Amino acid sequence: METAICGRLPLSPNHVFNPKPGDRHPLCKGPCINLGIPMAVSATGPGKGGGLLERPVIEKTTPARDSEFDLRKSRKTAPPYRVILHNDNYNKREYVVQVLMKVIPGMSLDNAVNIMQEAHHNGLSIVIICAQADAEEHCMQLRHNGLLSSIEPASGGGC
Repeated sequence: METAICGRLPLSPNHVFNPKPGDRHPLCKGPCINLGIPMAVSATGPGKGGGLLERPVIEKTTPARDSEFDLRKSRKTAPPYRVILHNDNYNKREYVVQVLMKVIPGMSLDNAVNIMQEAHHNGLSIVIICAQADAEEHCMQLRHNGLLSSIEPASGGGC
C-alpha cells in the first residue's frame, strides 16, 4: 500500500522520511521540524523485516569421503529388481538368445540359452537381478528388440 506525502512521490516500506521544514504530514503533529535526523517508515510494523541479513556460514566438508560414503550407502540400500523375460509365439529361439547376449552385459551363450529355454517352457524366466535403474534400462532394451519383458522388486540378490 503506497501513501503520498503532501503531493510528493508515494512511500514504499523502505522510504526514508525526511520532511522539509513547514511540511504537514499525519506522522507529524503540526508543522514538521527538520532536525537533520532521517526517520525510516516501515509498513511491516516494529520488529518485522527491513533489516540487513547476515552472510550465511557455509561449512566445508571433505567431498571425497562424504560422497563416497553416501554413494556406497545408497547402493547398498537400493532395493534390487528382477528383469523378467516372458515367452511369446513370435520370436525364434535363436533371436531371443542373440538379443539377451546383446542387451545384458556379460551374458554368456550358455546363460542366454538357459534363460530362453526356461521362458519357453515355464512362460517366464528371470534374466538378471539388479538396481531399479539398470532393470528399467534392460527391460526397455529387451522390448525395443521385440521381446516381452517386465520388472518387479526382488527380495534379494544382486547384479
